[in-house]
Amino acid sequence: MKLYDLPGPPSPRRIRIFLAEKGVEIETVAVNIREGEHMQDAFAAKNNRRTIPALELDNGTVLTESDAILRYLEEKFPEPPLYGMTPEERAVVNDWLHIIDVDGFCAVADALRNSNPRFENRALTGARDIPQIPELAERGAKRIDYFFEDLEVQLDGKAYVAGDRYTVADICALVVVDFAGMAKKDIPDNCPNVKRWHEDVSARPSAKA
Repeated sequence: MKLYDLPGPPSPRRIRIFLAEKGVEIETVAVNIREGEHMQDAFAAKNNRRTIPALELDNGTVLTESDAILRYLEEKFPEPPLYGMTPEERAVVNDWLHIIDVDGFCAVADALRNSNPRFENRALTGARDIPQIPELAERGAKRIDYFFEDLEVQLDGKAYVAGDRYTVADICALVVVDFAGMAKKDIPDNCPNVKRWHEDVSARPSAKA
């Protein structure tokens, strides 16, 4: 397998943390999206969506979405389980993965990519030029506040997002909370559960992956 990756952007970080928690090392290929390498033909031949991360399997199949990559790696390397141990745990994990992605990650992406001059005409990742919409940046910033509020409630009385066990939901939520900092949104003071949880999961060695 080969992981097309670059330290810094949030999406590939999810994969690196997941692999670190699994204790698995795979070959990585740096794709410098800051210099536009993802838009060049050589990378497009591997991933015509021109996004990272991308995981090239041994049979040549290329997975281009973080969710698909994480689920494949869970199947390939089942220990330790990061999607839950029981049907109930897995259901809660998957429920929160959707919430984290839609209400968290997408909110930060809207706030950042629709306001930062660096992303002019690149409001969405991928092969196409998409113009910025300032109103989406404003809405995204507010949605980040809502995400913190909802995560605060979810973490009340729980060590981790899905309960007492560290899971992929914690990985994805950690990445979103740190990503929010790029949009100048820190954990509010009225979210002590989120602050406690963030300190705990950030202290895990995998968080530095």
